[in-house]
Amino acid sequence: MHVLVTGSAGFIGFHVAERLLQGGHSVTGIDGFTDYYDVRLKERRAALLANHRRYSGHRLRLEDRTATLAIAEAAKPDIVIHLAAQAGVRYSLENPATYLDCNITGLFSVMEAARAAGAKHLMFASTSSVYGAPRTTPFRETQAADRPLSFYAATKKAGEALLHAYSHAWNLPTTAFRFFTVYGPWGRPDMAPQKFIEAIEAGRGIDVYNHGQMRRDFTYIDDIVEAILRLSGTPPVVGQPAGPMDTLSPDAPFRIVNIGRGAPVELMDFIDSLERALGKTAEKRFLPMQPGDVPETYAATDLLSALTGFTPSVSLDDGLRRLVDWYRANPL
Repeated sequence: MHVLVTGSAGFIGFHVAERLLQGGHSVTGIDGFTDYYDVRLKERRAALLANHRRYSGHRLRLEDRTATLAIAEAAKPDIVIHLAAQAGVRYSLENPATYLDCNITGLFSVMEAARAAGAKHLMFASTSSVYGAPRTTPFRETQAADRPLSFYAATKKAGEALLHAYSHAWNLPTTAFRFFTVYGPWGRPDMAPQKFIEAIEAGRGIDVYNHGQMRRDFTYIDDIVEAILRLSGTPPVVGQPAGPMDTLSPDAPFRIVNIGRGAPVELMDFIDSLERALGKTAEKRFLPMQPGDVPETYAATDLLSALTGFTPSVSLDDGLRRLVDWYRANPL
């Protein structure tokens, strides 16, 4: 296949592109190399992808619709995997306009590009944050997700709605997947696993929000990539649901799928596991809940399993050991 991956120098986009290339596929990557976090990390990811002869990388902001369309029409991808986004719950309180530009305007460019290029499947990275703070767990794709608590989550929920309308208008098979707390090698330094490792290794304290009373469905990057690649081969078809748990629209070839471990972990248990992997004890600063944050995330994975036969399985202890080993072998 030929696959267009946006956000190819980002955490998840890099891993997806690399797996595709290792599988013999051709990849066209687009990334804006924004400075939300240290661009050197993105440069290093991009350099590794550039070693593959089947990879073509482009440095571009998706808000440039003309250039995005030109790249897609030249590449003629079979599948478009849209992973580029302005991420971060807390940063969306400081700079919301960036989220509109990237997560809405940029998404529209990708939708137009996928249609113009004749892609057979458009895939979109949403987030578990769209669920807000529901009173029942696990989070099921069929439950209402109309009360996002952060501007970041709101732009992702808006993206799902835009994609459904676009899928209906142009009969474009579209899958939106909601990620649950992804971690692993080459991860974003603004996320808790990397931040905690860096601080503990340097002998600094770590900030523990909501006084540790939080649970997260930590999902290792390899499981995320495996799920995306398996879902890429199951484009939605109207009238062919996988079962009563399916979110397949009756009006468009569109569905939403959770990708998570399905095993939420107490934040303090996560820190204990990380301390074991590092062989060090963290100094902890207990703080209140941050605006826009939620106390728990917990994925129902029935739909993913029904569609692909796959359920994420990397344990937290195993995943954190791999992350710590990578961190120590790859200083920035």
